[in-house]
Amino acid sequence: MMDLVEEEASLAAVVVEEAAETVEVVEVAEAAEAVAVVVVAAEVTVESHKFKGIYIAHSTKEDVLCTLNFAPGKTVYGEKKISVDVPGTIGEKKEYRQWNPFRSKLGAAVIGGIRNIFMEPGSKVLYLGAASGTTVSHVSDIVGPNGLVYAVEFAHRPGRDLINVAKTRPNIVPIIEDARHPLKYRMLVGMVDTIFADVAQPDQARIVGINAKYFLKTGGHCVISIKASCIDSTASAEAVFAAEVQKLREEKFKPLEQLTLEPYERDHAVVTGEYRP
Repeated sequence: MMDLVEEEASLAAVVVEEAAETVEVVEVAEAAEAVAVVVVAAEVTVESHKFKGIYIAHSTKEDVLCTLNFAPGKTVYGEKKISVDVPGTIGEKKEYRQWNPFRSKLGAAVIGGIRNIFMEPGSKVLYLGAASGTTVSHVSDIVGPNGLVYAVEFAHRPGRDLINVAKTRPNIVPIIEDARHPLKYRMLVGMVDTIFADVAQPDQARIVGINAKYFLKTGGHCVISIKASCIDSTASAEAVFAAEVQKLREEKFKPLEQLTLEPYERDHAVVTGEYRP
């Protein structure tokens, strides 16, 4: 009987010893991972882009577009977070989010060299075609705590994702409605500086025009993403873009710039305009 007790005690001691070794290995691994993160962060420098609220992160591997995270610790679409030390402080950090131009037409336009996006800290933006909130989240970062993004999305499934994004971003007002009927949300939206539209509908110019009538300041601007095949699949992309620019003129916009989005999007263009009712 004593031999059995001694054997069980010995076995228990081995289990405890192995568990202790496992804990030690895990702690060492976690510590090494933490050190690695700090080293990577130390190799990254961030500088301001020409557009206020947008930044460029430089590392030994690549330069990437990013925005200052309005909801630190949170990501929206699996994007990388970049944490850097604040100069002149001890332990204080700023967190940026990489802006993927393959997932955002506005991001593609910025990298493509668009002259102006008409959004900056404090801006009020009406975003038509918000989808699940990928680009909306970066606009939220840009306009910051003193700005607002009224994000309109008609489809309910991406609308749910948009609402979840807005839960940690108080400067986003999610609106699950059809952008063709702005009267349905006129009590939620104030006057805005800029309308961004990515609704991919044949009557997109008319949709922008009717929303501008209710919400866009005189002298305000539109930034419109045009997908040629959604407007007219039988015409060339160049012909579609030219026709859409003419439609914007009819909606009382003065066209300012047109930029194609290759290599990030095929047969897409971004057009900007000034509202002159």
